[in-house]
Amino acid sequence: MKSAWLKYLPLLIGILLVISCNNNRPAADPGEANPIFKEDPALKAITDEIAKTPTDAVLYFQRGRTLQKMHFDSLALKDYKKAVSLDSGRAEYFSAIGDLLFENKDISGSIEWIQKAINLKPDDRKAHLKIAKLFLYLQDYARAFEEINIVLRKNVYDPEAYFLKGMIYKDAKDTAKAISNFQTAVQVAPDYRDAVIQLGILHGARRDSIAMRYLQNAYAMDTTDVFPIFAMGTMYQEMGDVVRAKDQYRRCILKNRHYSDAYFNMGYLLMQEDSTEKAWRQYDMVVKNSPGNPAAYYNRGLCSEMMDSIANAIEDYKTANKLDSTFDKPKIALKRLKVRG
Repeated sequence: MKSAWLKYLPLLIGILLVISCNNNRPAADPGEANPIFKEDPALKAITDEIAKTPTDAVLYFQRGRTLQKMHFDSLALKDYKKAVSLDSGRAEYFSAIGDLLFENKDISGSIEWIQKAINLKPDDRKAHLKIAKLFLYLQDYARAFEEINIVLRKNVYDPEAYFLKGMIYKDAKDTAKAISNFQTAVQVAPDYRDAVIQLGILHGARRDSIAMRYLQNAYAMDTTDVFPIFAMGTMYQEMGDVVRAKDQYRRCILKNRHYSDAYFNMGYLLMQEDSTEKAWRQYDMVVKNSPGNPAAYYNRGLCSEMMDSIANAIEDYKTANKLDSTFDKPKIALKRLKVRG
């Protein structure tokens, strides 16, 4: 006679099979509990694909890119590392982690990951130039040049390599060599806007009139970026041409009403002309556009004090002091008004 439990054997086997399948299924990623994965259509689409094929590294990499663009850096980093764990042979995955860490000021971590990308793909010019930027940031010029020269040995006409050499020389205060390399970058690639801007800045520091031409050309290349206009204003200001400086700052503000630096410099010039009320309005715009700027609060406070609005001045000095405790001017102003910071 068969044992009683044998009649339940098929059911038991079925239960064991279900348990086995569940154990082999990849564990749910706790990070995907974040509502953003369901709320954003682009992320939801990729996340749904990941649920279908959870071992596809490309999908994690793509979602990481999307997350990074949305400034969800910690989630992006997690996806990039997941992509690496699934496919450790793709240099771009390592490089993406290096880029993200650099953006978040983790320099040593960034170098480590980009070096891994180079080890996987020694001829990857982008990785060599990325690590050169990191060495430039660390002011390790010798190692930066080594990485750049690897690229130039493969392609003597690489404009970005010459641009980075120019940045190294600029950082090292060798203006002549910096200009020479920026010029080479522009000769190789006439539309290399960053190099054109640097030429404008460096020639401007020399009070060379050609600076304005470079900056005008840079603005023509991309009229959505008003920095070249602002730079022209600062050059006129340094030359003592207040009228032209103010014209450029106004032009800058008309093109981009949120460009705080133009309001700030305009405020400074108006203060020199004793147009205190007008200067106050400029600094007020800076505070509205850049509420974390302690110098804007201090200068607005100074204008208020000059207009005998002491309570408002004190409030601004205190805010400036809170935003930057190392900023001495607000402390001095509060002491002058016999107020504790």
